[in-house]
Amino acid sequence: MTELSRIRNFAIIAHIDHGKSTLADRLIQLCGGLSEREMREQVLDSMDIERERGITIKAQAVRLHYAAHDGHTYVLNLIDTPGHVDFSYEVSRSLAACEGSLLVVDSTQGVEAQTLANAYLAIENDHEIIPVLNKTDLPAAEPERIVEQIEDVIGLDAAHTMLISAKTGDGVPELLEAMVERLPPPDGDIEQPLKALLVDSWYDPYLGVMILVRIVDGVLSRGMKVRMMAAGTVHQVEQVGVFSPKPTRVEQLGPGEVGYITAGIKTVADTNVGDTVTADRRRAQTPLPGFKPTLPVVFCGLFPTDAGDFDDLRQSLAKLRLNDSSFHYEPETSAALGTGFRCGFLGLLHLEVIQERLEREFDLDLIATAPSVVYRVHMTDGTTHELHNPADMPDPVKIAGIDEPWIRATILAPGEYVGSVLQLCTERRGVQKELTYAGNRAMAIYRLPLNEVVFDFHDRLKSISRGYASFDYEMDGFTAGNLVRVGILINSEPVDAFSFICDRGQAEFRGRAICDRLKDLIPRQLFKIPIQAAIGGTVIARETISAMRKDVTAKCYGGDISRKRKLLDKQKAGKKKMRQFGKVEIPQSAFIAALKMGDD
Repeated sequence: MTELSRIRNFAIIAHIDHGKSTLADRLIQLCGGLSEREMREQVLDSMDIERERGITIKAQAVRLHYAAHDGHTYVLNLIDTPGHVDFSYEVSRSLAACEGSLLVVDSTQGVEAQTLANAYLAIENDHEIIPVLNKTDLPAAEPERIVEQIEDVIGLDAAHTMLISAKTGDGVPELLEAMVERLPPPDGDIEQPLKALLVDSWYDPYLGVMILVRIVDGVLSRGMKVRMMAAGTVHQVEQVGVFSPKPTRVEQLGPGEVGYITAGIKTVADTNVGDTVTADRRRAQTPLPGFKPTLPVVFCGLFPTDAGDFDDLRQSLAKLRLNDSSFHYEPETSAALGTGFRCGFLGLLHLEVIQERLEREFDLDLIATAPSVVYRVHMTDGTTHELHNPADMPDPVKIAGIDEPWIRATILAPGEYVGSVLQLCTERRGVQKELTYAGNRAMAIYRLPLNEVVFDFHDRLKSISRGYASFDYEMDGFTAGNLVRVGILINSEPVDAFSFICDRGQAEFRGRAICDRLKDLIPRQLFKIPIQAAIGGTVIARETISAMRKDVTAKCYGGDISRKRKLLDKQKAGKKKMRQFGKVEIPQSAFIAALKMGDD
């Protein structure tokens, strides 16, 4: 067991692509965590999707041994965190397990929205923050300007900022020394009853559920019985270990240490992230303050292309849920798409990652319906319901009002793009709260309705600012809105998979756009097909797919016009009858194309 004064627990926080995982690689290399042969780029990004997209999705913990200049060997517990807004719950968990943070800022791009959000999260957790300027070896680096920016925008004292290049390793040895000197050691009492914070849990096919814990007080050793305070379950510890970055078994973990335990637990549902682990015999009196539970904000239906794959989809979702506790799902049926699941996600990137993992890791072919957010529906009888699926909206006569979720968005962009950014926010029903400048960068804070952001807000923001604007948000409660459900009817039959909820002012525009798209996607039949968008019984947009025409008069050579007329009338009557009884088969490809994420 390591004495407390020789332990440093820290997280690396930054905006996407500012070099967190590369810096983690250099630290592992310098501390000899892996041999040269085992070393590879982004060691801690273990999922294929993380490596391909160059993003971190799951926070990872590593224990390193560092021989400092003062002759002592220190234990550094490093937690690499994601930079994307959808995974900020992973960041908040990691920060609760640490006493200090390295705030990494790209010296060519400066402070971005997520840098700001993560810095504030670290300040809330009373962290000692070391600002680190990365990529100083690039010709476009402007360290002096960025140091000023850190002081102006975040309000941190940046006098002792470390200048490094994580790629080449310049400045990293000096950073290690600064961490030992400037980051505080953890507090903890070895005599107290065991108290450990459950930071993360995931499923291992051989060992069952593995739990990442940060010991606060007491000792956790192999063979002891532990109790989860919130879940109330008791388990016997089978293995205790640390990641260095390979899993390495140890006999026990003491105060301030971070490591993993396995206890033959079958389901991750028994291990709530943020729970307190204590000894079953000598229990702690009060649990540790956990984290806010993650609430899904974006909902979408996932259906198998082939109805026979439904059972495979159910098993695959159950396995994914084991590794990602922030993801929720429940079965649902749709007249158009058959049986599938209504899934809840933390944002669009989370949705895309889960969908991609299902298609890759479990070889499934899926259709995703248009993403929607959760609404609160107040009924005339005084009850309130949560609405996840637009198709389940009750009769408008019984609805007293609908509340929609709003977010508080922080957008950072260079001065020349401010006009376009403000225009985009106004188009999306945004309400401006603040607009400040630091140097040539503007920071706009807006309140925006979540359903306006869910579709393509991020893509539009990137395209109008040529990729320079960055965006971060947090939930900001529910507000009453003038919302309507727009249903799509094809040949007078409602198709629930296409229905959506939106602001009344935009209903006609959105309805017209989807009718126009479906007109090109549904194949022509022998009769006319009307495609309509309707609010209740009122049609607000319509397109018609014209009928395929068979030339019934081809065999008439000359003769009286009445002969041709008679044949044409007969054809017309037949088409009318066909339209009454004809069923329009909507091909699967039409659903996929019409429900594509990017809303034109």
